[in-house]
Amino acid sequence: MTEDGEDGPLHHSCEAPGKGDSIANDSSKLNTSIVDVKSTNGHKDDLRLRNTGEGISPYQPRPPLLPRLSKSSKSISLEETVRTRRLRNSQESLSDPAETGSSTDSLKEDETVVAPSGFVIQGTAAVRNERDPSARPHSAVPTGSPAFRDRGSSLSDYERRPRSQAAKVRLSPVQPTGPLPALEKSFASATLRAANRIDRDCLDYAMPAREKLGERLHRNLSDSRLLENMGSDSASVNSMRSTYSVLSPIRPQDMRNRSFMEGSVLGSGALLGAEELDRLFPDRRVGIYIATWNMQGEKGLPVNLDDLLLPTDSEFAQDFYVIGVQEGCPDRREWETRLQESLGPYYVMLYAASHGVLYLTVFVRRDLIWFCSEAEHATVTTRIISQIKTKGAVGIAFTFFGTSFLFVTSHFTSGDAKVYERILDYNKIVEALALPKGLPDTNPYRSTPSDVTTRFDQVFWFGDFNFRLDKDRSEVEAIISSTVGGDMSPLLEHDQLSKEMKEGSIFKGFQEASIHFLPTYKFDIGRDVYDTTSKQRTPSYTDRILFRSRQANDIKTLMYTSCSNIKTSDHRPVIGVFQVKLRPGRDK
Repeated sequence: MTEDGEDGPLHHSCEAPGKGDSIANDSSKLNTSIVDVKSTNGHKDDLRLRNTGEGISPYQPRPPLLPRLSKSSKSISLEETVRTRRLRNSQESLSDPAETGSSTDSLKEDETVVAPSGFVIQGTAAVRNERDPSARPHSAVPTGSPAFRDRGSSLSDYERRPRSQAAKVRLSPVQPTGPLPALEKSFASATLRAANRIDRDCLDYAMPAREKLGERLHRNLSDSRLLENMGSDSASVNSMRSTYSVLSPIRPQDMRNRSFMEGSVLGSGALLGAEELDRLFPDRRVGIYIATWNMQGEKGLPVNLDDLLLPTDSEFAQDFYVIGVQEGCPDRREWETRLQESLGPYYVMLYAASHGVLYLTVFVRRDLIWFCSEAEHATVTTRIISQIKTKGAVGIAFTFFGTSFLFVTSHFTSGDAKVYERILDYNKIVEALALPKGLPDTNPYRSTPSDVTTRFDQVFWFGDFNFRLDKDRSEVEAIISSTVGGDMSPLLEHDQLSKEMKEGSIFKGFQEASIHFLPTYKFDIGRDVYDTTSKQRTPSYTDRILFRSRQANDIKTLMYTSCSNIKTSDHRPVIGVFQVKLRPGRDK
């Protein structure tokens, strides 16, 4: 500003004096689209910009007031000449296709240039002015205000410019210097990876790692066969997974191609065939956990059933859990609920049956239920009065792949000397237990109508058989105290059941694993002390688990012991873990 005041006339001008006054008086030039950059009165020029509504958008920032020009026009002319030469050199280098610039220079689309009047104008506007001198630049700011170089035009105004007027310089694309790195097969985003995290409690998902270590673990079905047909890359699998679940995806087309209710009768693709059996059980052996317990009719269940179903010395859970109870608690529904609660969501109850206070429940792993047939059950009472259902048997039968199973739990007549009555109970049960009903016999040529145990491939019979030790209590306690290393053979020499089985009068064809645990009857409730009442009953192995199979060596015992941590009854539960041979079947 000058010392004459804000509205005072300028006494120094770069061009002929009076030029500004002539423009102000000419009303026809107030509506022109360009402001005379050679004007010497800044305030009047700003007023003209506000009065003209053609060239400047109301939303576009306006440049500040134009300052007074320098006195020495020669220095300005010299500066203009230098900058003009630099501009031309830079434009020639950019227009040359052989020249390439840096990435920073390529991003500058509107490079500022110096107009011949001494003001800095946007690059594209300067090019346009060279072609059409009458065209108005979109923004004009002084050279001393570099902060406003890029505020002259908006994106929409730039897009509306005709292509004939714009000379946008495009650089040649950058080519890679070498081959790009290969993408991973599972290139899911971080969100998908977080959503598809695998719960480490599910041991089946760790199958590939365990197979490398040579460990055996039954593979979870989890539709893995469907995934094998979905392609080699897992990117499509990851993208198909729900963000709310870790379950493997299933394509509707795969479901159309394969019926899970009935497979092919041929070997290939059969639901119960050898191919499917070998995929799930490479060694064709299934794990079965059996527990038998005389609960003594206690109303209060143990606080925790983990000791009964999930012993700490077992590395893996089994495929089937079969629990037989004698003198069960009054609330059978509560008992089954507690069993399911202990086993968790990995297992479902395949079948449950009862005969009075005899309860028999079968649980199977959830992903194996497709390979089980419909289960059947039958009951037999051994009491003279059939309405009293405290003694007898209940059995459950079904087929798994091509192997038929029969599980029987029973409660025989009690009494130290009633061996003959117990043999009668056994004979009545094997003759009267009406199984199978609708299940096909896998080997009818080896079945006999008088013995239910001959009509199934694998049979497990467990319960409170009530066979005692033919010895005085004092002698039995002396033998127990003298046993070393769990060797119970001195006690078993006096066991009634072992004697009768050797003679062939009961449980023909059955076997029992070696016993290395203390007698399970009779304890004081809540204590590890045998009967201290006036009856002073002799400790005995009343609770047993026996098995038989049509083929030799089909059943292998992994564990046979008692559960000493459950003390709510005068009996200790007995548990057994077995590996059973499987054979493929035909879909029917």
